[in-house]
Amino acid sequence: MAIARDPGSGRDQTLSVNQIEALIANGQSIVIIDQKVLRVDAWMPYHPGGYKPIQHFIGKDATDEFVVMHAAETRQLIDRYQIGRIEGPWRNLVPPIQRGHKQADKEQTRQGNVDCSDKSNKHSAYSEGLPEFSPERNTPEELAFLNAQTKEEIRLTLDRYPALDARTQSDIIAKYRLLHEQIQSEGLYNCNYAAYLWEFGRCSLLFAMMLILLRLGWYCTSAIFLGWFWSQMVFAAHDAAHMAITHDFVIDNLIGMIIAAPIGGLSLGWWKRTHNVHHLVTNSPEHDPDNQHLPFLAVNHRFLGSLFSTYHERLMPYTAAARRLVPYQAYLYYVILMFGRFNLYVQSWLFLAYGQGPRKGPAWWHRYFEIAGNLVFWAWFGYGIVYRALPTAGVRVLYVLISHAVTMPLHVQFTLSHFAMSTADLGPAESFPQKMLRTTMDVDCPEWLDWVHGGLQFQAIHHLFPRVPRHNLRRVQKLVLQFCREVGIPYALYGFVGGNRKVVGSLAEVARQAAILAECRRVVAGKVGGGQGH
Repeated sequence: MAIARDPGSGRDQTLSVNQIEALIANGQSIVIIDQKVLRVDAWMPYHPGGYKPIQHFIGKDATDEFVVMHAAETRQLIDRYQIGRIEGPWRNLVPPIQRGHKQADKEQTRQGNVDCSDKSNKHSAYSEGLPEFSPERNTPEELAFLNAQTKEEIRLTLDRYPALDARTQSDIIAKYRLLHEQIQSEGLYNCNYAAYLWEFGRCSLLFAMMLILLRLGWYCTSAIFLGWFWSQMVFAAHDAAHMAITHDFVIDNLIGMIIAAPIGGLSLGWWKRTHNVHHLVTNSPEHDPDNQHLPFLAVNHRFLGSLFSTYHERLMPYTAAARRLVPYQAYLYYVILMFGRFNLYVQSWLFLAYGQGPRKGPAWWHRYFEIAGNLVFWAWFGYGIVYRALPTAGVRVLYVLISHAVTMPLHVQFTLSHFAMSTADLGPAESFPQKMLRTTMDVDCPEWLDWVHGGLQFQAIHHLFPRVPRHNLRRVQKLVLQFCREVGIPYALYGFVGGNRKVVGSLAEVARQAAILAECRRVVAGKVGGGQGH
């Protein structure tokens, strides 16, 4: 005979907000999913996507993010970590990694930051959203300027987007979940494998042309085809990393790692470690590694104040090198992105060398697979092509530079969808779908050009539904447009030229702000020097 479980104890016990806050204060990792209270400390070392994504959801309801980013098999495993339940809607807390309410209040008081909270109606701005600038590296005048810019950014953002009250955001979440169910019912999570046959044929042709032209001695043209080949292969690796091809963890990761390591010389594990965080805290200067490019680029004025990166766990100082480069970043943007692939090599090597990926769980072997794959890459590309097939040192250098510079449009595509979008921190009350649409831009293009963009032109759609195969994103876009009209969230859609113009304009605006700060610094230095001279 079955024995009924006491609803007040064990996994079925109802936990209060105070109890959950106490658990988090004691250092436990508590996440809410489907009204279930999960303690995930034991799972964090095993999580294939790393522990950082989980840290950003401690004390929060992560139901929507968890559902759209994980396969059904993974979603069935959460019960083993359940320690209780909640009743009714959950009011998100600020995760410790994002400093939390008490720590943020303490820091704001210590630094004298501007309070941007307006408790009235729509403009109940998230006061802890002001970043922690470094008072040791910035004068009071600079801090006042930077915080005023942040306050204005939050105000303008709140004017454009739905209110952050619980009722409005709950309505957005409810409609978003209905949209997710519609996408599932229409079979848009199912992969079109015939489309991948065309992908394979196109990539094979590019690689074959590279070899033929190399044999004929057309070295520069051969390098161009190699760069195009790498760019096209990245699209499939991106799909596989999101488990959007077979939806099987092992198979999709094998596909992605084979493309990334032996074919591309990169690490899919490194990419997933950063990309998962990017998907969850999109465009946050303090938390999103895809925004952190100092000293070469400052995509927001907040980088001019020496922020602390929670991803890299170190200060991102606005150094002398940054002061020289950032004022010209609008002109250097495309030049810098021509060398983007070299940065990916460095980040991949560091990730593999230091073993920064999971060492336990289903992904424990990925590091060794990718190390072997990178050795294969440098055997065929570094030794077989660059060293053996090319006649002189000058030709070798030119071949490497051209083949890597040709991938620049791919890096433009990566940055295009975010660099000019909102970076304001509206706090834990903002729903997942609103945050994704607020921080991400889509690029409009005719359907016959989809293969050139590789699905990356639908970044807003992809951020809402990461596991939808890219060949179905155009259909999903129509459904998202209807969703945006119903909930009143602006959908950012620009042509490729218009999107580039917006990004370059945004970089130029940050450069202008950097010039104002530089002038402020010179004035302050002059006053100090003048005072000392009397």
